[in-house]
Amino acid sequence: MLIKIGEFEFTECWDGVFYKKLSAYPDISRWELQTISDFMDYEKQNGRSCDIEADDSIIKRIEEFRSGASSHERVPVPGKITECTACPTYKGCMTDFVCHTSPVENAVKILDCGSLLSPVISRKKTASELKRESRNAANDPEDYFEYIMFTWGNCQAGDRLVMERKLKRFPDENDLSRDFTPGVRFFFRYDEIIKHPEAVFDGVLPLKIKNRVILKDWVHSIIIPEAYRSMTSEHIPADLSEKTHYLENDCRDIWEWSEKVYEYAKAL
Repeated sequence: MLIKIGEFEFTECWDGVFYKKLSAYPDISRWELQTISDFMDYEKQNGRSCDIEADDSIIKRIEEFRSGASSHERVPVPGKITECTACPTYKGCMTDFVCHTSPVENAVKILDCGSLLSPVISRKKTASELKRESRNAANDPEDYFEYIMFTWGNCQAGDRLVMERKLKRFPDENDLSRDFTPGVRFFFRYDEIIKHPEAVFDGVLPLKIKNRVILKDWVHSIIIPEAYRSMTSEHIPADLSEKTHYLENDCRDIWEWSEKVYEYAKAL
């Protein structure tokens, strides 16, 4: 894997390259050092080495951080991360919640079984089969498919991916505004879900969890667009009924919906 650190639009891992955006380039915060170190550790655990492409001063800071990593606790997540400032309202990622977003068809299956499942379990395919699929546009390694992925609670990336899978192409501006159809969001409190025994920090996502997450034990709230009430209401198990909420999508675009659903979950 190659780690490139610079002034990118946002942080992402794509086709074997981890593009790490710094919130105040060329300064690098201790949280950003933590995430880079997490990425390197995760890759090493999965048999992959990392090269770093960055200014010498940044590489030196990373080396110093990693040399003392065993002697200090994890750096606590900031209340707001400003590596990505695309969202109009927050201008950053709010870190009190994480969420997993699913198309309504998959959400029905999740509700029926009561758990979020990794792709290898939910789709009953091997990791190597999933890696070879055309939908793996980012060319993610096989081990990625053993995990359930989470975004920050106010992020629109999950709904964007739902639209991409629905359209079988990258969504355009109309797809994310006039023609936008949101997915079902499963919200979790960050400071609670990080205690899950299978939680992993890979440096890219807020966290990911191997195999499964039993909803009744961990979920904070499930937010379903009102338009899907008839498709989902009979599938909600009794132990999740009080945590499940329907919300009208009367928003102009994906950004407004992301703000509305996050604020609703936060207010519960």
